[in-house]
Amino acid sequence: MGFTTDLSSNMEHFKNTLHADQCFDVVYRVVEIGGRKGCLFFVDGMTKDEVLLKILQVFQGIKPEDMPADAHSFSKRYIPYGEIGLVADESSAVTQLLMGITCLFLDGYDRCLTIDCRTYPSRGVSEPEKDKVMRGSRDGFVETLIFNTALIRRRIRDPKLTMEIMSAGESSHTDIAICYMRGRVDEKLLAMIKGRIEKLHVDALTMNQESLAECIYPHKWYNPFPKFKFSERPDTAAACLLEGNIVILVDNSPAAMILPSSIFDIIEEADDYYFPPITGTYLRLSRMLISLLTLILTPLWLVLLQNPETIPSWLDFIRLSDPPHVPVFYQLLLLEFAIDGLRLAAINTPSMLTTPLSVIAGIVLGEYSVKSGWFNSETMLYMAFVTVANYSQASFELGYALKFMRVLLLILTACFNWYGFWLGIVISVCAVVFNRTIAGKSYIYPLIPFHLNEVKKRFLRPRLPHTKK
Repeated sequence: MGFTTDLSSNMEHFKNTLHADQCFDVVYRVVEIGGRKGCLFFVDGMTKDEVLLKILQVFQGIKPEDMPADAHSFSKRYIPYGEIGLVADESSAVTQLLMGITCLFLDGYDRCLTIDCRTYPSRGVSEPEKDKVMRGSRDGFVETLIFNTALIRRRIRDPKLTMEIMSAGESSHTDIAICYMRGRVDEKLLAMIKGRIEKLHVDALTMNQESLAECIYPHKWYNPFPKFKFSERPDTAAACLLEGNIVILVDNSPAAMILPSSIFDIIEEADDYYFPPITGTYLRLSRMLISLLTLILTPLWLVLLQNPETIPSWLDFIRLSDPPHVPVFYQLLLLEFAIDGLRLAAINTPSMLTTPLSVIAGIVLGEYSVKSGWFNSETMLYMAFVTVANYSQASFELGYALKFMRVLLLILTACFNWYGFWLGIVISVCAVVFNRTIAGKSYIYPLIPFHLNEVKKRFLRPRLPHTKK
């Protein structure tokens, strides 16, 4: 529905649409500007009061004979603020108002003037809890989209950096920023992503990036290995943009979604580049090796215990020191679920109690569970290593993917002995090898297809580029 030149009619429709008389935070004020009646609509708590006050002060000095004939001329002459728009459609004006933009109606004008003097409640750009580094920048993304784009702009001062705004969700109208570098991005992938977002028919992106990810890439949900890399670090997002990747920011989310992402992209961390090449290479190779150990350590130990004759003499120390009261397989499986239970409990525990309760839980599980006969000390040791090693890489998704594969390996090993162990290894390898990025390319490139120079870059941290001469 369009607006008319009658202020009373426009106000009545707008108030009815917004239920302004029932919603206490939707504020409207009738004012007089240049001898004409006007009305300001805004959402309390989402408007910069000092900016709005200055604009109103300017309005008070307008004389009736100086009032322009149309809204466009009025906005050019009398609104001393850069982000001004003219909207002729009521639904568009309502959406913008609910985003925090102030709407101004004037008698005699058939357009709504939108004044972007909004502000959002936000926290500080502190370092992410999960994505920490030993050296480097200490800022992180927050839940406000415009702050996140500014953190990237601060690092890439190049006109080729493009940030396109889109929205999705019939009820939420969630803002989505697509960031890329012109001339470096894969144009086909960019067009595909934008096309899929435009075709989304969802009520709301309730879970922010995860909702968007499942909408734009709904295939192969049964493969647990992540298709996207998520990061709360602006420096990581900026580096990926310069490499030609696409970064998607969703309003109300403090994480950037980076695509396309292979297994090597997800394993990489900022610390690899904040240290010299030899140290960065060591950190990267250590992370890869530890991730591999978290997958195969407990299943390999289980299959060796099931076949004690295959244990060489130099590995005799891995045998159980005491006879198990509960089969080792069930011990490992119980600990897999118990550790997740402790992790969930830690998340929901008040911060002041997290440390003492964690200590108590560690003592109970480590000391009394062994004495009670539920678990053997060797089982506790190997599961403790796997649990701690899971935190060697920042991706929660990759950590859970390795966990699911490990549990599958344990079940197959317990059921089919060596055959089950090797079958589980084959299934795990196939889950990685036959996986595809969102661009349809190999998940383990540059191994398949093989590219020697790229393989070196993936396994050995390359030197940073020198200054151009």
